[in-house]
Amino acid sequence: MRTIKDLKPDELTGKRVIVRVDFNVPLAEGAVTDDTRIRAALPTIEYLCSAGSRVILMSHLGRPAGIGFEETYSIVPAARVLSRLMGSEVKTVQSVTGPKVRAAVDSLDNGEILILENLRFDAREKKNDDSFSHELADLADIYVNDAFGAAHRAHSSTAGITKYLPSYAGVLLANEVETLTEMLEDPVRPFIAILGGSKVSDKFGVIEKLLEKVDTLIIGGGMCFTFLAAQGHATGMSIVEEEWIDRAREMLTKATTKGVDLLLPLDVICADTFSEAAQICIRGIDEIPEDQMGLDIGPATCAYYREAIAKGKTIFWNGPMGVFEMKPFEMGTKAVAEALARNQEAQTIIGGGDSVAAVKQFELADRMTFISTGGGASMQLVEGTPLPGVEVLN
Repeated sequence: MRTIKDLKPDELTGKRVIVRVDFNVPLAEGAVTDDTRIRAALPTIEYLCSAGSRVILMSHLGRPAGIGFEETYSIVPAARVLSRLMGSEVKTVQSVTGPKVRAAVDSLDNGEILILENLRFDAREKKNDDSFSHELADLADIYVNDAFGAAHRAHSSTAGITKYLPSYAGVLLANEVETLTEMLEDPVRPFIAILGGSKVSDKFGVIEKLLEKVDTLIIGGGMCFTFLAAQGHATGMSIVEEEWIDRAREMLTKATTKGVDLLLPLDVICADTFSEAAQICIRGIDEIPEDQMGLDIGPATCAYYREAIAKGKTIFWNGPMGVFEMKPFEMGTKAVAEALARNQEAQTIIGGGDSVAAVKQFELADRMTFISTGGGASMQLVEGTPLPGVEVLN
């Protein structure tokens, strides 16, 4: 994969470099509430600025209608944060392409930064429309993709634009791909994967791939109940994908055949309603009441999983163990996060999504080896499905 570091600084001086970043950040009352993704882009932006490039940033944010500017989804709050982090002004323009953007680009001095408005204000972005790709490419001399979180999308700003410009991976994207690829191809063993979330169907391809790679696979979250149903356990009102029970049974058999320890809960925390105020009880997997649902793994399972995690040398985690956003059901996810933080001999890789939110919530992010910025992209890479935004850079 071609990376921006393949270019010497003098090859970048004075060049207009358009960079696809992932500034799809959470906002509240017009302010950014989590600047992690903006900080993650700093190495690429700083490298280009120090080389004297004229830097043009572009990103999507939220889900606008695609029919023009919407104040709610403006990229300006992200630009303010970047200005503060860089210690210098980041210029903005209230358009994505067109004469105003062209004039703003032409006014840039070497080392200065301009950020375009939200790419998805133009419906052509998600359609990978060739005319839009060409308009973006016309603004620059070089293209850099540093948006790993959007690399699994074939959009104009991640794929189409590469037809018209010399194209490179940024520091962040290259690091994400390298870390996840090396994890799969040459892990230090024991290699443990922890998967959670609500549905087996969402992660079937990932499970299939990991069963070829790992020594231990730990299952939690709502998806565990489909596996428990496949083993013949009654699951009460817990979420079960009936149409996936046979597939889950096949995966259990595959794990045995491959010599993989596939760990499932021993007990769960149950409630009769999906509520912060729900009355909870702890039940073994053979004791789940018919009128209750499992919403977290139980204390015996936490201890079981902690013991397994302590033995790992390479550990990959994607997906919570329960509804960790609610205090009564955070114990399992917190236990896993703490177990990873405690195992300082292991390379701990957090595969984006809710797992990232969890390690931040429990203030353990700085004790993880690597935190991916792209949940969907990291899952697609792990399951072996090509990422359009990466393939075009090879």
